[in-house]
Amino acid sequence: MKLADLDIIVTAPPAPGWGGRYWIIPKLTTDTGIVGYGECYASSVGPEAMKAVISDVFERHMAGENPENITLMFRRVYSAGFTQRPDLTVMGAWSGLEIACWDILGKDRDRPVHALIGGRTNNRIRAYTYLYPRPSHALPAFWASPEMAAEVALDMVEKGYTAIKFDPAGPYTIRGGHMPAMGDINLSVAFCKAIREAVGDNADLLFGTHGQFSTGGAIRMGQALEPYQPLWYEEPIPPDNVAEMAKVAAAIRIPVATGERLTTAAEFAPILRSGAATILQPALGRAGGIWEGKKIATLAEAYNAQLAPHLYAGPVEWAANIQLAAAIPNILMAETIETRFHHDLIKGSIKIEGGYVPVPTAPGLGIDFDEELARAHPYTGDGLHLQMQEDPISYHETNNFAGGAPVIED
Repeated sequence: MKLADLDIIVTAPPAPGWGGRYWIIPKLTTDTGIVGYGECYASSVGPEAMKAVISDVFERHMAGENPENITLMFRRVYSAGFTQRPDLTVMGAWSGLEIACWDILGKDRDRPVHALIGGRTNNRIRAYTYLYPRPSHALPAFWASPEMAAEVALDMVEKGYTAIKFDPAGPYTIRGGHMPAMGDINLSVAFCKAIREAVGDNADLLFGTHGQFSTGGAIRMGQALEPYQPLWYEEPIPPDNVAEMAKVAAAIRIPVATGERLTTAAEFAPILRSGAATILQPALGRAGGIWEGKKIATLAEAYNAQLAPHLYAGPVEWAANIQLAAAIPNILMAETIETRFHHDLIKGSIKIEGGYVPVPTAPGLGIDFDEELARAHPYTGDGLHLQMQEDPISYHETNNFAGGAPVIED
């Protein structure tokens, strides 16, 4: 069996766009006719340029190869052009292609992917959700309203979720770490207070940021949130500054989580060695794929750390996350996004039941991908999957974070 053909689907989730502006889905076909799907997470170039990168990686390092040879192909990609170091865009391309290889291998052997990477350790995976607005909630007012957030939090607890994420501390900007305004700190405390009062002890609070604080600013914010006992403080400073993140972790009593923007075990290992975080959040469509995710999980196990795979993408990456989560002992939880498009794109083949994801038993990734639906929603915009704010934050007005999706104007 050899990899014979590549097709790349770029699909755009309908408004409000939770999961990003577009999702990049590589489709691989073998010379025996088996099809596998993967997903490349948020790239730093636009989808047309990314399609060219994906095609180059496939043609140069994978075409004609047996999809079993994951490590061989990874080493080719990782070493390409005399590098042998993490390259965010190239590894993002490889990650989606690698996931598709595992989908093929599972289908060829009539086994789910988790059975091929160590077997099933977990029958169900604890899910967490971001707090997205109700249809009745006004935007952008929702993002600065503790009361509205508490309403949604209660909705999610009633659905069975035991962990909920929110990020009221302002936008991420191109300017790197900044000192939060007192208004940002006070609003964040108000969110934690309102949500904790709404859900009591029935759910863990997951405090999200996007690497936007300076070291001192992250410590000030974290210490202000400690009375509400969040389960984690996500990416409090820019993720490449490991030593400074370790200073934050040492100064607060909230576990630090990071990993959405990291790729390969080479970038996760220093996080563990330094004590910068005890919860790792690889996005498998960027971090190197399923096998690299397994290596990251093994590293974390040696440091008594846990994994909480990140998801701000489509349901193919979600399926990969669940397959990995099923096979590792140190899974904490996995992010979920419940939209009609996420559901329909895989025909409901993975579900959330009472706050947990039952591990699918179907072959490969365990999904039934609706290629016709994906192609019926092409991306026609010119923005990136996610975009950072250029202007500095305000120290006079509320700094809203728009939930990772643009407000769609009618």
